[in-house]
Amino acid sequence: MLAKRAAHIDSSGIRKVFDLAQKLEHPVNLSIGQPDFDVPAELKEEAKKWIDAGFSKYTVTQGIQELREKVREKYRKQGIEFEEIMISSGVSGALFLAATVLFEEGDEVLIPDPYFVMYKHLVRLMGATPVYIDTYPDFRLRVEQLEGRVSRRTKALIVNSPSNPTGISLQEEEQKELADFAGRHDLLIICDEIYERFNYDYPHVNIARFHPRTLILHGFSKSHAMTGWRLGFAAGPEEIVNEMIKIQQFSFVCAPSIAQKMGLAALDLPPGKEIEEYRLKRDIVYDGLKQKFNVVKPNGAFYIFPEAPGGDGDAFVRKAIEHNVLIIPGSVFSEKKTHFRISFAADDAVLREGVEILNSLA
Repeated sequence: MLAKRAAHIDSSGIRKVFDLAQKLEHPVNLSIGQPDFDVPAELKEEAKKWIDAGFSKYTVTQGIQELREKVREKYRKQGIEFEEIMISSGVSGALFLAATVLFEEGDEVLIPDPYFVMYKHLVRLMGATPVYIDTYPDFRLRVEQLEGRVSRRTKALIVNSPSNPTGISLQEEEQKELADFAGRHDLLIICDEIYERFNYDYPHVNIARFHPRTLILHGFSKSHAMTGWRLGFAAGPEEIVNEMIKIQQFSFVCAPSIAQKMGLAALDLPPGKEIEEYRLKRDIVYDGLKQKFNVVKPNGAFYIFPEAPGGDGDAFVRKAIEHNVLIIPGSVFSEKKTHFRISFAADDAVLREGVEILNSLA
């Protein structure tokens, strides 16, 4: 009775752990990638203002004009002029729309491994084939790794920087090399930069500066703790974004109206103290684990991806959960199962307790 495409997708391992968290009493929760700080007060007031004003109807499918122009201006300041902008229901919504209009049976999509969990499932849902690029052990994407995997059927390269689950952020020279590779092979780059603000060791660089055929996916969930407000945007080639707008008309309809007004105000807010606080959280976890775990220091996002003792991440996660620590098995994000993911978007005391327990298990 069910469509065959549904069989291509398994329930997210992240959600399984999230559901488990509801059943445990006071777990040390290092699992879910959701900021532990609150929505800025200015944005709460903005939401209240527009709720009171009755701004609760549908907007135009592509998003309110003033927000689209504000996004355009954001990138102009970086020296990038995008052909078209649309507002989406979160970055997940934008990813779904992009996959829908771009991928079909016979296409191949280059995906660095480890990867954000949605990428491979959406590619497979559309009938296309994910081609995984092994970036272990340091999680840096190199052109020489890509050259042997590209074919005449390759349509796109997905880049996530800073990365979920590894926390690795690509530097400018790496971005230029990837752009040159994509140009030589006439590939679209899909760049998920939802963690743009969370760069700790060097400035964020947008790959669209070096490769015009780039589709940027971005949003407000992580930078402004607006996960539940479902607000994102896509910027890129007109022919692609216009097709995404068309599909949104018959699926999501439009992004939430109140959230779009919040987004206008959010783009005027400078980065808060949270970024420096998250740099310190990164250091708490990395410094706490590096003696007993093989672990790469993340320079962005709010994740760290240690290798499990004995090389079995699934088994180690089960052991951690038995000791009331919630972490995510690396197999959720990878074709390997050697690692596990920690989210350090948590209170410092929780992080220290989690580190102590994980070290004792190691």
